[in-house]
Amino acid sequence: MKSVLEIGEGFYNLRGALTVRGVLPIGTQASLVRRKSGGFILLDAIDLDPDARRFVDELTNRGEAVEAVLHLHPFHTLFVQRAHALYPEAKLYGTARHKRLAPELPWEALSTDQPELHALFSDELEFSVPKGVDFVPSNENLHFSSVLAFHRASRTLHVDDTLNYVRLPRPLSIFKKDMLGFHPTLGRVLERRAGAAKDFRAWTRELADRVRTIDNVCAAHTSALLGRKNTGPSVAERVETAIRKVEPKLAAHEARFG
Repeated sequence: MKSVLEIGEGFYNLRGALTVRGVLPIGTQASLVRRKSGGFILLDAIDLDPDARRFVDELTNRGEAVEAVLHLHPFHTLFVQRAHALYPEAKLYGTARHKRLAPELPWEALSTDQPELHALFSDELEFSVPKGVDFVPSNENLHFSSVLAFHRASRTLHVDDTLNYVRLPRPLSIFKKDMLGFHPTLGRVLERRAGAAKDFRAWTRELADRVRTIDNVCAAHTSALLGRKNTGPSVAERVETAIRKVEPKLAAHEARFG
């Protein structure tokens, strides 16, 4: 996959290299959003390869037009310092975990999972935070929750981990080319209380409504689903299928906790 994907009007997805334990290549992402004012917002951070670095520099006057960096996933922290070093004048936003792990950086007071932050960027973006699940679980190997960002102008969803999009290799692709689904750790991050499954189910219905106007999904670690290349179901249909597939996990949680 190219390191820079021009998704649509004012939205660019940046793909980066990342390996688990030094052997398993999973990749990661960031996205660059052009504001109506002409400035830019960076969603998340990656290790930009030379082509991506050159592209961003040319688009943003060597980074001077990057107004804000929004870190949307509490467990995507590897490239936080590097992004700040590249764009030191950009306002820096993250989750509480980002701030705890890198207290030396000049974080803004608002966190990326707060409605007040979402209101600041509502001219270009809408945001959604999963309900009924631990945003930062005590088991830090469970990376389900993130802040989802919707870019209206390009009809794009930027999402880290919460939803995965995978293109299947041969011979599996003979039967099914790709799939979109919720991160498999859902059953382990649902809050251990009555009503958590109901809250998550309600959030998925909100998500299903939002993606009716979405054609593109930029997902971390896996791939980007581009509307212009999508030969399968629409994004809305894929999300509906993903919701149905997690219902057994929600029912099991309700049977245990109510």
